[in-house]
Amino acid sequence: MRKAAIDRVTKETKIRLRLTIEGKGRHNISTGIRFFDHMLELFANHGAFDLELKATGDLDVDQHHTVEDVGIALGQGFAEALGSKRGILRAGYFVMPMDETLGLVAVDFSGRAAAIVDTKVRVTVVGDLQSELVTDFFEGFARGAQANVHARILYGRSNHHKIEALFKAFARALRAACWRDKQMAKLLPSTKGLL
Repeated sequence: MRKAAIDRVTKETKIRLRLTIEGKGRHNISTGIRFFDHMLELFANHGAFDLELKATGDLDVDQHHTVEDVGIALGQGFAEALGSKRGILRAGYFVMPMDETLGLVAVDFSGRAAAIVDTKVRVTVVGDLQSELVTDFFEGFARGAQANVHARILYGRSNHHKIEALFKAFARALRAACWRDKQMAKLLPSTKGLL
């Protein structure tokens, strides 16, 4: 079982994260931002990851530090749980329909951080989440995991569905990237010999 325990404490946030990659979608999540909690619950469920996450942050300032730092901590959790990355597929993608919306996410545990995000959300707030912070979450994850993350809404109407489609696609893309391939069990998925 690939697991990680991350405790990230800064002057702005305090995060306790426990992750099991081979989980059952069990989750206990509290960030102080209910819509964000809901997206992380969907993420755990659709990836079949067990995720325990408690984040407290300076929400009196705004939500940025909390959302970004949760992304960083989650990325660090995957990096720790994957270890050397030997035997994993390394890259994965998923196209997720969410009613009238279609979202695409591709992930590569390349050892290099890059994030390109296009939510097509044009409102300031969805639920109680500042919508621009969805990009900050994915960028934080990419930095924490040292991974490439490309997340894009192809089309859609509902802003709720746009964000939800990305989180569901993200979970399933990660599940594919983390998958252990028996043919590659002893191989590091890189011609460089290092990830």
